[in-house]
Amino acid sequence: MNAKEELIEHIGDREVKYVHITVGDEWDDSQRTIAGTLADVLPQLDFEYENDYGVQELFGNVWYTDGTWSERGEYDGSEWWEHKLCPDIPNNGIRCRLEQPKTKGNTKDER
Repeated sequence: MNAKEELIEHIGDREVKYVHITVGDEWDDSQRTIAGTLADVLPQLDFEYENDYGVQELFGNVWYTDGTWSERGEYDGSEWWEHKLCPDIPNNGIRCRLEQPKTKGNTKDER
């Protein structure tokens, strides 16, 4: 898989704010970081890598101007980009209040 083509396809028409990618598996001494604008990063990602077998080779995040982001997903050596949205805060969420534990001396009814 070509890392540059994979990223371009994943981004689609989203506007990129910043990219931060680490290349190389976590045990590899030759790990390197590629970071910056999309224009800065794409030329450095023009290489082939194995995305469906072995160890994860690309780690990182892409931040978009709309507040969403993408991060690398991985399972059993397969890896991919995942687009993430910040979840909405539920407007009917469970309400709770912090209560003091009842100990001797802090209740009015205790005599």
